[in-house]
Amino acid sequence: MQKKKVTTSKDIGERIKERRKELKISQEELAEILGVTYQQVQRYENGTNKLNVENVQIIAGALSAPLSYFFEIYETPVVAEEQARYVTPTESKLLRVFRKIKNSNSKNVVIQVARLAAKSD
Repeated sequence: MQKKKVTTSKDIGERIKERRKELKISQEELAEILGVTYQQVQRYENGTNKLNVENVQIIAGALSAPLSYFFEIYETPVVAEEQARYVTPTESKLLRVFRKIKNSNSKNVVIQVARLAAKSD
């Protein structure tokens, strides 16, 4: 029976770094989103700090990636088209700011403004 490869913290860290760079987000920006220091982000990316399930979920949300993204380990080199983004950096930024709005009336105002802006394009 063939033994399955276990995804390590280093593997997940490499995927975090890959996705962060794909979104053109600095370690400092990611750290701010996560509420940690940029040194902590470095430790995540290098695999020196083990990631628990909760942290991987938070990072997945911050990087707009499905949780499975961090567990997809390629055994052989893959040459293919550029991977499609889940959301653009601008969309990700807008979503982060929107999530910080606590007042539902304020959220509705933002939605209405976005709808008006979309109609004018």
